[in-house]
Amino acid sequence: MSSLPTTSERFPVRVLGGPTALFEYGGLRFLTDPTFDGPGDYGRPGRPVLTKTAPAACTPADLGRIDVVLLSHDEHADNLDISGRALLAGVPLTLTTPSGGERLRESLREKARGLADWESVELDHPGGGTVTVTGVPAVHGPGSREEVEPVTGEVVGFVLTGEGLPTVYASGDNASLDAVREIADRFAPVDTALLFAGAPRFPVLFDNQLIVLDSAQAAEAARILGARRVVPVHYDGWAHFSEGREELEAAFTSADLAERLDWGRQD
Repeated sequence: MSSLPTTSERFPVRVLGGPTALFEYGGLRFLTDPTFDGPGDYGRPGRPVLTKTAPAACTPADLGRIDVVLLSHDEHADNLDISGRALLAGVPLTLTTPSGGERLRESLREKARGLADWESVELDHPGGGTVTVTGVPAVHGPGSREEVEPVTGEVVGFVLTGEGLPTVYASGDNASLDAVREIADRFAPVDTALLFAGAPRFPVLFDNQLIVLDSAQAAEAARILGARRVVPVHYDGWAHFSEGREELEAAFTSADLAERLDWGRQD
């Protein structure tokens, strides 16, 4: 369990579409999984086509200063696209998976760093003191990592903590409630959880089973984490998301957790 004194102050989160969200924490500005390319079909040869159906809420030029990108993984266009990769060059630090850190280091050098499970980095923040970012487990599909990662790749989530700051969890493309339980054992209760949802499925992957949480699982994750606020992301803007805001609202209402939902600023 987290032992740091915390505040439950609800800092604003700007939800930009898909997995991309912007928030300020401890005086530092964080961006999750940058995706700013326009609607269309994306994907590598031999992989499922990813169809983007809506543009992001803004362009990279509209974001202002970004201090840290929290990149759950670098291998899929619906988590890091061409515009997102260009943005990384101007960001002081991108935190991602160990393998992604190696790949991105070729272009970003010391600006990219991979975090293994439970590995932390401390970042100085403008008001004095530090923000700690810890890499936490995530599994991008059904089953064990050993079964999933050869198909969908390595993924990482993040927990942010700091003296006098709320505990923040960004799940990344995680489909495992067992991973959520591991995280809760170390960090619950969580003040703000940015939960990637959307129930994405592909007939050619894992017999059409979920590769990220569905709405009911997102509500259960909130309960496990003791999350005081849940900001859903990764549920709109792409054709492979099989559940959206309506299903999330229904699932959280059914779980008696509707008051914890925060859809974030959309502007």
